[in-house]
Amino acid sequence: MQTASPGAQQLLAAAVQHYEAGRLAEAERLLQKVLAINPRHSDSLHLLGVMAYQSERNDLAVDLISKAIAINPREPSSHSNLGNLFLQQGRLDEAVACYRKALVLKPDFSEALNNLGNALKAQKRLGEAVAVYRRALDLRPDDPEVHYNLALALLACGEMPEGWQEHEWRWKTPQLIRARRDFAQPQWRGEVAEGRTLLIHAEQGFGDTLQFCRYAPLAAARGLRVILEVPKPLDRLLRSLPGVERTVAQGEPLPPFDLHCPMLSMPLAFATTIATIPGDVPYLHADAAQMAAWRTRLAALENRGHRIGVVWAGNPRRQLLAAAAVDRRRSVDPKRLAPLFELPGLHYFSLQKDGPAAPAQFPLTDFMGEMEDFADTAALVANLDLVISVDTAVVHLAAALGKPVWLLDRFDACWRWLVGRRDSPWYPGLRLYRQPQPGDWGSVIAEIVSDLRSL
Repeated sequence: MQTASPGAQQLLAAAVQHYEAGRLAEAERLLQKVLAINPRHSDSLHLLGVMAYQSERNDLAVDLISKAIAINPREPSSHSNLGNLFLQQGRLDEAVACYRKALVLKPDFSEALNNLGNALKAQKRLGEAVAVYRRALDLRPDDPEVHYNLALALLACGEMPEGWQEHEWRWKTPQLIRARRDFAQPQWRGEVAEGRTLLIHAEQGFGDTLQFCRYAPLAAARGLRVILEVPKPLDRLLRSLPGVERTVAQGEPLPPFDLHCPMLSMPLAFATTIATIPGDVPYLHADAAQMAAWRTRLAALENRGHRIGVVWAGNPRRQLLAAAAVDRRRSVDPKRLAPLFELPGLHYFSLQKDGPAAPAQFPLTDFMGEMEDFADTAALVANLDLVISVDTAVVHLAAALGKPVWLLDRFDACWRWLVGRRDSPWYPGLRLYRQPQPGDWGSVIAEIVSDLRSL
């Protein structure tokens, strides 16, 4: 903390209290008063920059924190926070440089080590990221965020036994601690429990549920009576899972059970490795009557070309700063898909439920207004030949139905798609088209167009 006049110091202390209590407008008002007294007050500039970042005013945040660093270049937290901004903007080299400056100033700065690990992971330098996370854990062995980030790096490398163990730390992170289910019943960890009732409960997003519900039939095959609790939009579809005794929509009363397991803890319970991933598809099935009805409707359409479903955007999750930044990187402006629609002999269907609308001139058939849940979408997808999508729940839906999927993947790909692969052991029919550089959708779309010509 820099030296300041007593009045400015009192204002700053009050601003910090308001900031920590979530009263951001009052904190900003007081910080502006400090700067009226001393325009070069670096701590106030830094905190204003952090607040601007948290409200997604990123250009302002970079400007304010850069000014704070120019005034006081020896404050490690300023360098680390500037690195966070660059990381969210995909400016990975600059982010790494900022974190390294922070660590020169404070070698035992565990938060900067964690941030550096995140930047290295985004650069696909996973071995270095793992080493940096381990250094951070040497300093703070019980830091759940570092353990969780280490888990994602290990899983992306295919180091699944340790990765699944580390992944259990997710329940202590600020993002998920409130979502933890404190059942009186013990968590099932793969032990013999034939004849007992197991509640497998969904967590996180629709895509996670669609990917990891595949473990429910495996538990049933071990003699457990399986109850599946899932988000309501997935309830009807997941009734098609073999061996599941009952599905329950989240929010509905739960029947009696003996054991429980969060859905993303099922791979740990089964000691999943790359070699033992249960990759058989299809494991989900559309309703036969709905599927037949769509077959009739699509056959009546004039366009007779290959039927291709398209998705260009995920859930923006604007209420979660980091998740919103990931969505901006994984989603593509629909205008950039124009080269796909210039190819003859193809009939495109929008599978985009929400998000930005495609240009009106695109030859897209859109039935998504009729879709009430994922079972409805599954019946339509079952009648398509191919799905081309960014990394969102429709990828998992189509792949779990056994449909070929071409995934338009961002440079800093999700851990589940591993590194250095064009295929996925989770879904045999999935093909990955990855950005060669952050933000480079042009190369991805050009490769997609080239492969579409070979259809």
